[in-house]
Amino acid sequence: MSDASHTSSRKNPLASLFLDHPATVDETYFQHMRFAFGFAFWLGTAALAALVHAIVPALCETTASRILKRLHARIESRH
Repeated sequence: MSDASHTSSRKNPLASLFLDHPATVDETYFQHMRFAFGFAFWLGTAALAALVHAIVPALCETTASRILKRLHARIESRH
């Protein structure tokens, strides 16, 4: 970590908590929040599908893996 970025973090800790990371992916705080909420929703959906599949193997056979592949592609396309 450079001295300049370390000093700016000490000057404004709220910026460090809420703005620094979204800026690394060229997003505002709210754009990043929207992306993260959407990602969390689909991770939860994949988890639920995996749980259903664990109980009844004939159901949701590929649902979780398809969702995870799509999420992975979304992450990769951001970089």
